[in-house]
Amino acid sequence: MTVGFDGTTTGAGRRPDVVVTGMGATTPLGGDVASTWTGLLEGRSGVTKLDAEWAAELPARLAARLAVEPTHVLDRVEARRLDRGEQVALVAARQAWADAGFRHPRLDGPGGPGGPGGPGGDTVDPERLAVVIGTGISGALTMLGQQDVLRERGHRRVSPLTVPMLMPNGPAATVGLDLGAKAAVRATVSACASGADAIALGLDMIRAGSADVVVVGGAEACIHPLPIAAFGQMRALSTRNDEPQSASRPFDKQRDGFVLAEGAGVLVLERAQDAAARGARPYAVLAGAGITADGYHITAPDPEGTGAARAIIAAIRDAGLSIQDVVHVNAHATSTAVGDLAEAKAIRAALGEHPVVTAPKSMLGHLIGAAGAVETIATILAVRDDVIPATRNLDDPDQGIEMDVVRMTPRHVTVPAAVNDAFGFGGHNVALAVRKL
Repeated sequence: MTVGFDGTTTGAGRRPDVVVTGMGATTPLGGDVASTWTGLLEGRSGVTKLDAEWAAELPARLAARLAVEPTHVLDRVEARRLDRGEQVALVAARQAWADAGFRHPRLDGPGGPGGPGGPGGDTVDPERLAVVIGTGISGALTMLGQQDVLRERGHRRVSPLTVPMLMPNGPAATVGLDLGAKAAVRATVSACASGADAIALGLDMIRAGSADVVVVGGAEACIHPLPIAAFGQMRALSTRNDEPQSASRPFDKQRDGFVLAEGAGVLVLERAQDAAARGARPYAVLAGAGITADGYHITAPDPEGTGAARAIIAAIRDAGLSIQDVVHVNAHATSTAVGDLAEAKAIRAALGEHPVVTAPKSMLGHLIGAAGAVETIATILAVRDDVIPATRNLDDPDQGIEMDVVRMTPRHVTVPAAVNDAFGFGGHNVALAVRKL
């Protein structure tokens, strides 16, 4: 059996390929995919010290804020009607949509992307367009802010937009309304696996024939004293306050927790033959997904990584790949003592010790519900460019890791296929397999 770029096959039983034709992001390293990818390859850190008065008494006074404020991109009136999590989702989705070569139903003139006289763009039947955007706790800023308004100024001053701004499906609804999606608009809420979960669901929707194009990803913006205090009480956050850029240390012996971050990552999925028919050039094939649950603890991972390993194996099988095909793993690696060890065990159990591993949270911080989406974008670019970013701050690898983790400088190696994994409180495990065209 052979497989062509257009997704056609010879031989029975093979599903058409689902490809990624557009990507968008806004992160602590950059306001788009290109700048974020450059930041990862350069080994830059997006982590800074929190100088706000509200952070002064917190044990963890660090965060990874956006490199580009969404209000610098969105219309001022439009931005005011959205929670910050919805804002970042919209910024990333519009980037991905334009990158895929589609005409925006409202913002582009008859000529296509860029307005009248633009370079032209393809259209999508709204009834064949779906959106799946995941989040962990987006909406928290609105809820907490409006609670302050209620307490200090009374119920008449509470915004009538409070509910649409705080609801977990807000980022998905915002993007769906912006693009005019009518096939379905769905929201995955599976903690730090939410963005990866959304991508897996989008893959299933295209395979099932319920949509022709699915806009998928994750969004998060919850840098606020309550989430930071709460994570801090769990001893999940780094307190390396005097060395913010050295705070996130996945797999390092001196790791002491993650750094809370904000941002969004969005991808456009479609069948390979449809992309070929309109002349689009995909980044890579989204080849498979695996989803499992630990059934172990509400916040702690299974220390043996059994459920995570099953998710990785399921993704590889779903993709029709062999273990030897998977040269690279983009690790979830939050920089917590227990989580990093459990994940290392899972990767070794599923793939052995041959894959080349990287941990982007060393630079991005932990994007919570957006982490799986932004890091899937990094995985796709590693497959496309045959280069794997180095893990920052990995000065003294923990003896229990026992993996080939890239350090110091990026690793140039042919990457025919790669896996991105994501895990979340509640025991959620998601693995996504990506391969070259």
